[in-house]
Amino acid sequence: MSTPLSGTGAARIVATMRAAKPWWASTSIYQVYPRSFADSNGDGIGDLPGVVSRLDHLVELGVETVWLSPFFCSPQRDFGYDVSGYRDVAPEYGTLEDAQRLIDEAHRRGLAIVFDLVLNHTSDEHPWFIESRSSRTNPKADWYVWADAKRDRLGRPAPPNNWRSELQLPRAWQWCEERQQWYLASFLSFQPDLNWRNAEVRAEMFDMVRMWLRRGVDGFRLDIFGSCMQDAALRDNDRWPRIYGGIPRLQTPNRTLNTEDCFALAGDLRAICDEFAPDRVLLGEVFGPSSVLRRYVSDGDRAGLHLVFLFDFLAARYSASVYRALIERFERDFPAPMAPTYVLENHDRTRSLSRLGGDQRKARVLAALLCTLRGVPVLYQGQEIAMENRYIPLADAKDPVANVVGKRLPEWLNRALPERLNRDEVRTPMQWTAGPNGGFCPEGVTPWLPLHDNWRERNVETEARDPDSLFAWYRTLLALRTERAALREGALELAPEEARDVIRFDRIAAGERLTIAANLGDSPARVRLDDGATLLATSDRGCALDHREVTLAPHAAIVALRAR
Repeated sequence: MSTPLSGTGAARIVATMRAAKPWWASTSIYQVYPRSFADSNGDGIGDLPGVVSRLDHLVELGVETVWLSPFFCSPQRDFGYDVSGYRDVAPEYGTLEDAQRLIDEAHRRGLAIVFDLVLNHTSDEHPWFIESRSSRTNPKADWYVWADAKRDRLGRPAPPNNWRSELQLPRAWQWCEERQQWYLASFLSFQPDLNWRNAEVRAEMFDMVRMWLRRGVDGFRLDIFGSCMQDAALRDNDRWPRIYGGIPRLQTPNRTLNTEDCFALAGDLRAICDEFAPDRVLLGEVFGPSSVLRRYVSDGDRAGLHLVFLFDFLAARYSASVYRALIERFERDFPAPMAPTYVLENHDRTRSLSRLGGDQRKARVLAALLCTLRGVPVLYQGQEIAMENRYIPLADAKDPVANVVGKRLPEWLNRALPERLNRDEVRTPMQWTAGPNGGFCPEGVTPWLPLHDNWRERNVETEARDPDSLFAWYRTLLALRTERAALREGALELAPEEARDVIRFDRIAAGERLTIAANLGDSPARVRLDDGATLLATSDRGCALDHREVTLAPHAAIVALRAR
């Protein structure tokens, strides 16, 4: 068995020793978008030394694992998701030594650390692709997905099939004059897909994964993993429009998404992680029905990824009935020892508080659910201090997705959309203090994206001093999750519906039962709670315990300790 060259992963080891489950099955994850987290050198761009300087904030908050979006070598046309070198760090983010220091400093504080890997594609500026596109006979000619052209009615070269990119509007195929062939780009045109059927590609990518694991990385978040391997025969996708995995699509992606080869690749990556001790984790960004996504975790007798994101909460309407149905489905499709992975925000989608109309009562209810449901909660930087979307016009967008898709929309329509097309709006700099630039970068420096207008009032420094802040609530919830075995590793029992706007469930471990009740309605609700003692409530005024019943104020939640 291999072991890390450096870093002890103390929290991971302790958690594994004290719990029946592996550390990753009950951890809490905090996503860092490095470009917007903390700027240490005054260039307006966040970097790895900046992340190191703020690790103590994550310890104080109470999360256990930090996931970093990509910081590898990249021309930054998609801000790191267009990789031009997997084994080194982009200069604006630091050096390889900085990456190692980040691993070691995280471990010294008892934090596990997960890096973001883009396995589906590289940048078209990667040396591999530059060589691959130069001819049909070079040593890397088959390292990407190439296909001969068909001919349209006028004799012009046409794509080999009808596949669309993940953005839907552009086609997935891009023309290459040098080879007189098409290359596949499942996301953006400058991100060509790697050919995972090429043995040399697999060997190189697997060796890269081992390199980072030897350095002590605790695992990887796998970007758009379900798109890594398409139909080998390049058959057309079905043409019928449909909703797939909650996403409107112009065709059914039955040849391009979640193929049998993708499930097999998950097993191959798991085998590599299993070479290392202690346990490492693979967390997949995959899309589709949860009954399909569970195959990435367990496909027959073969183990696959450890966790997959379940994005339904991220886009769901704030509703007790909607959330109840999702919890029931996740419990059915991901029973123990599998673990659901709950998400309210990330670097691609609208901030949860913006979806909630700025209502922090609702944000507290969702925080209570996120931190007490069975499985793994994932927080996005700034979620803990109630950061919101900052409106940025499409004309000012740096986001390549906004420039590809959004430019087709008039600005008035973009502003009216519940999910706007400019991801810059959720990637604005972290708000640390009420000082210049919110403490993200020094005074006099222009940050790469503008801060939200509320940074003087809503920031870590201010909220950390306020016992009634959302930050204090998250910190309390995460501390309780660490202390109580029922929340870390207990079973979940969803109670029968008592009132239309109420969700209630129990978390149960040996010798301990906790009840979580949340009122998502605009009127008070009474919930039966025999022999219960309140541990936490969203506010002192929000929950009144009266013998066998608790009265929940509108948009309030309670955690109670029950007698067995």
